[in-house]
Amino acid sequence: MKTQDFDYFLPKELIAQTPLKNRSKSRMLVLDKNTGDFKDGRFTDLINYINEGDTIVLNDTKVIPARLIGHKENTGAVIEVLMLKDLGDDEWECLTKPAKRIKEGTMVKFSDELSCKCTFVGEDGIRRYKFIYDGIFLEILDRLGEMPLPPYITEKLEDKSRYQTVYAKNLGSAAAPTAGLHFTKEYLNKLKEKGVNIAYVTLHVGLGTFRPVVVEDVTNHDMHSEYYILSSEVANLLNETRKRGNKIIAIGTTTTRVLETVADDDGYFKEQSGNTKIFIYPGYKFKGIDALLTNFHLPKSTLIMLVSALAGKENILKAYEHAVKEKYRFFSFGDCMFIK
Repeated sequence: MKTQDFDYFLPKELIAQTPLKNRSKSRMLVLDKNTGDFKDGRFTDLINYINEGDTIVLNDTKVIPARLIGHKENTGAVIEVLMLKDLGDDEWECLTKPAKRIKEGTMVKFSDELSCKCTFVGEDGIRRYKFIYDGIFLEILDRLGEMPLPPYITEKLEDKSRYQTVYAKNLGSAAAPTAGLHFTKEYLNKLKEKGVNIAYVTLHVGLGTFRPVVVEDVTNHDMHSEYYILSSEVANLLNETRKRGNKIIAIGTTTTRVLETVADDDGYFKEQSGNTKIFIYPGYKFKGIDALLTNFHLPKSTLIMLVSALAGKENILKAYEHAVKEKYRFFSFGDCMFIK
């Protein structure tokens, strides 16, 4: 299976640079994973595809304003640090640009109240830093840090909250679980009023979101691990949903990765937390989810491979070709697809 098999043509102008004024006004392409049939719709149509007793599962991770711009001590060289994973005791795994300037022991200063010292040199721009600060760390980050928008978004985000879901709770992500950006509190309430169960898991999005697939053979790609939590309360709710014969609908690929990591061969769950490196591509047999709401993904990415595993590569590529023709908005701030 070749990485090139998951490529498609996308005009640059279809990459959404800014979020819509109203979160829930996005378009939605509905794809039947069994037949390959698809049709155009709106995100607000989602409620029509979810029945009373079904459970939708969302990722409640919260994005850290994790991009910091500082200067290398002594030389004054500009250094960009993107915080990816909290290792504890004020030490973080980070992506650094330009990484070649940073050796073990190098100090980077961001302001009079925040600096960091490199404690470990990894590959592909990865460095570990011990952060040194005066005050409350997260408050300082909120003042100095920028939202870590993907590189294909070149316009400045005026409102930081638009790169958070309305239900974001557990701080720790380097990127937003973007399928959830379409939801408003009002729409979640509508789903509850219909009798739909709302459940939350946590997966802190890390380097995997930023790392492209560079190998020719898909199976040789090395996924970066990401921390997840599935509570006993949610596990019980999902198991009850399964026993009733209702559906489990994942909101986003990050939620999918949690559920597929934890689900046993019969599609049942138990309380669990840890790090997952699960890599889902065609040939994978889904155990945890029945349907998926997701955004449109980058060509040759692990995420388009995941949705291809669920709906079939040919079905996905045909649906994407249609979305391009109909000028859907792509990627993080773009429109969505419901795979049923």
